[in-house]
Amino acid sequence: MSDLDARVARRRTPRGRRWLKVLGAIVAAVVIFALGLALGLALEDRPVPGGTETSIRTLEPLPQQEP
Repeated sequence: MSDLDARVARRRTPRGRRWLKVLGAIVAAVVIFALGLALGLALEDRPVPGGTETSIRTLEPLPQQEP
């Protein structure tokens, strides 16, 4: 391998690694954003403590006697 080939090979290696670092940073940012979004939605959907609860029931009529 000549001196020129060695210099070209050294130049190409960091450039490829740079793209991997940029791609890794983008993927990490997307994952962190998705986790933050999921946490925000989970906190928004939690029940409010001390809230009112409504229950509905049907009463059966008592038997009536004839007058």
